[in-house]
Amino acid sequence: MNIELRGILKEYKSGPALDQVSLAIEPGQIVAFLGANGAGKTTLLRLLAGIIGPDNGQVLYDNEPFTRGKMHLRKRFQFLPDFPPVFDAWTLIWHIGMVLRLYEIDPATREDRAVQVLSDLDLLPIADTPFAAMSRGQRYKGALAALLALNPEVWLLDEPFASGMDPHGINTLKREARAAAAQGHTIIYTTQILDAAERFSDRICVLHRGKIRAFAPTQEIRAHAKGDSSGLEEIFAALREEDTK
Repeated sequence: MNIELRGILKEYKSGPALDQVSLAIEPGQIVAFLGANGAGKTTLLRLLAGIIGPDNGQVLYDNEPFTRGKMHLRKRFQFLPDFPPVFDAWTLIWHIGMVLRLYEIDPATREDRAVQVLSDLDLLPIADTPFAAMSRGQRYKGALAALLALNPEVWLLDEPFASGMDPHGINTLKREARAAAAQGHTIIYTTQILDAAERFSDRICVLHRGKIRAFAPTQEIRAHAKGDSSGLEEIFAALREEDTK
């Protein structure tokens, strides 16, 4: 699915969270959005997911303007926030089954999909455990399991590397995301971990005070490296210096 933002403006009482943001993302890529706290990263994901709407500008999926009421488009992506909104009383297996039913996945494949992702994430032993009895990392892995079972065309992930998941969960996410990108799916995520972004992403977008300050293939970002610092460290150092002037 081709994704495009055109002149997006989103304002809050404190000022613009996104200020005339325009970009295009082609299918089959893993794209990282980075920036300081309050840079607009989560706001951008929420706009892409249709949770909020822009004050001006357009979000387009496959050249079609997107609004939250367009269910045929919403069924092509899934948003996983940093604290997934799960029901405490639900078990993992019930949660995954409900997500697959809501997205109208073939009933003949639902059970196999659920069991496979639970196995991949080492969650089978707690498949019948309610979310209320889980740690933060287990809750996130449970919500991630539903996304992996669904495998939508577009993944929207907010801070997956700060989710409390164990190393196996993070490695599984990376492996499955790379496999999905190879199938032509698009993975868009936010992070504050610069090294992870440079190692894992095909393209990187740096947001600063609601504006895009860099959007380029990862190898071009790496070209900014000087000495022992990474390309992203150099970009953020330049932005900090700019703010002090």
